[in-house]
Amino acid sequence: MVELPIKQTLDRIPGGMMLVPLLFGCIISALAPEVPARLGSFSGALFTSAIPILAVFYVCMGATVEFRATPYVLRKGGVLLATKIACGVLAAFILRGWIGIEPVASGWLAGLSTLAVVAAINDTNGGLYMALMSQYGRPRDAAAYSIMSIESGPFLTMLTLGLAGFSSFDKLALLGAILPLLVGMILGNLDSKMRQFLGAAVPVLIPFFAFALGTKIELHSLWHSGLLGIGLGIFVVAFTGIALFTMDRINGGNGIAGLAAASTAGNAAAVPMLVAGQNAAYLPAAASATVLVSASVVVSALIVPLITAWWAGRVGGRSQAD
Repeated sequence: MVELPIKQTLDRIPGGMMLVPLLFGCIISALAPEVPARLGSFSGALFTSAIPILAVFYVCMGATVEFRATPYVLRKGGVLLATKIACGVLAAFILRGWIGIEPVASGWLAGLSTLAVVAAINDTNGGLYMALMSQYGRPRDAAAYSIMSIESGPFLTMLTLGLAGFSSFDKLALLGAILPLLVGMILGNLDSKMRQFLGAAVPVLIPFFAFALGTKIELHSLWHSGLLGIGLGIFVVAFTGIALFTMDRINGGNGIAGLAAASTAGNAAAVPMLVAGQNAAYLPAAASATVLVSASVVVSALIVPLITAWWAGRVGGRSQAD
């Protein structure tokens, strides 16, 4: 039997495990929109909603967060997390007066929305961060992502938009947005075997919710939004990279961890749809925001390793490893 290197190929594509299934879902939905209804049952259900899969994903993600962290890890992770949150809030305040809640209707920036920008900023690519820190930084700096992973999910984006004066969310909706993560955190910290069991499922679930998300995106919006998403990815790296680098240096670091965190996580592409599910005011922006954030995932995954490696070469990289 011939064996195809499918996973190996997907791993070579930046954000491939997220991006490729999303594109497949988009193409199938556009070319054969009747397929979900005709298939029905389990197969048809994969086309209808990513939310149940995402609920499980965030429980598993939460299980990887350890309460028992060293003071250094808490401080490092806390500073990077707080900086990311501050960047999202600042961007939301600035965009409130320029764009507002609706996406840009025409011109080169058509489809751009505050929702897309905030979602792209808020969530760090944990796998990329830990890989870069394992290569160029201190082992305990890599462990700081256990604190930063609290970014995962729609809660932070919903909170940021509310703080910036956009259409607010019901308190129970805010609780519901973070509850799966909290449940996972409790389970993972009560039982280390549950942490291992649930944590192992995190990467497995990504292509499934990505496919379901793709079925909600119109094919004709991919080209323009994809090009605009490249600009969004560059903005995210530049804007958050400068802030994270500065705060990391102020906190006593060498800046490598700050640069390594200036990316967009693959699961952030799910956030716009989840936010719109809790407040219909964000529905007009959700589809294009999903494409924009997906593009930001790819662009940041390409740029961040380059600038991190460049700076590590200047400051000595692993020469400071503990």
